[in-house]
Amino acid sequence: MKFSKQAIRARFHKIPEVRFEDQQLTSFGGLVVFQALFQLLELPSRLKRCFQHLRTTSIFGVHRIVLLLIVHLLLGFRRLREVDYYRDDPLVQRLLGLRRLPDVATISRTLKDMDRTGVEHLRQLTRGLVIEGLQREAFPRLTLDFDGSVLSTKGHAEGTAVGFNPRKKGSRSYYPLFCTVAQTGQFLDVLHRPGSTHDSNGAHDFMMACFDHLRSACPGTLLESRMDSAFFDQKLLNLMDLYGVACTVSVPFERLPALKKIIESRLRWRHLGGEWSYFESDWKPESWPAVYRFISI
Repeated sequence: MKFSKQAIRARFHKIPEVRFEDQQLTSFGGLVVFQALFQLLELPSRLKRCFQHLRTTSIFGVHRIVLLLIVHLLLGFRRLREVDYYRDDPLVQRLLGLRRLPDVATISRTLKDMDRTGVEHLRQLTRGLVIEGLQREAFPRLTLDFDGSVLSTKGHAEGTAVGFNPRKKGSRSYYPLFCTVAQTGQFLDVLHRPGSTHDSNGAHDFMMACFDHLRSACPGTLLESRMDSAFFDQKLLNLMDLYGVACTVSVPFERLPALKKIIESRLRWRHLGGEWSYFESDWKPESWPAVYRFISI
């Protein structure tokens, strides 16, 4: 059955009050906090601008489907079929501005209408929301962590490939590279990649773009980064030095045995706190306290 826009869409502005005496409670009452947050961030209207270039005949619109997916994740669900658990919940409908929630087929068709331009606009919006929060906090320094994550899929979803997958070996997956702000735990940006990609593939341009966004938005803030051994290469270290970004990188000693031998043979070490410390040659690196970091001189 096809419904009219009046039967689907609704406008809600007032924050509802929780009343225990009428016994009409909802399992998702905590969403009332997010209604106020979405209004403060103007999230529905900003999402709508991300997809205004699309000419779609859907009653719901791409921006409402994206907002539905955000609420879906906030409620702790992952599969689209699980929308049936809260389809008739009045507070969820109120948060989305709908009288009826779309079915799974409608959600899938609407997501299919999204293009690369809309996805890029959505990336810019999410990145901008994080940067706005960082500007309000005015941190003296910002630490960006870069790391990949395996996202397994079923079937042959577009863009997936067989690669490193410790949990489901042989399964097709994605391997996106995430940029996380250590001070807040927020995701600043993500580089979408197939599962067969190495950690460092496309990382250089992506990482420098993240630093550029923060440097332009937060001038005067000290930028630093922490990376694992997959990002250890001369080009990246030169870029970090060129961009003035302080960084710590794990060294893959299995690929650099000569460097490991040089470090183990050092007799003098400098503590990063600024004081000089001299150690005997029989004090091996494996006995160093984990709370200290040293640099060779």
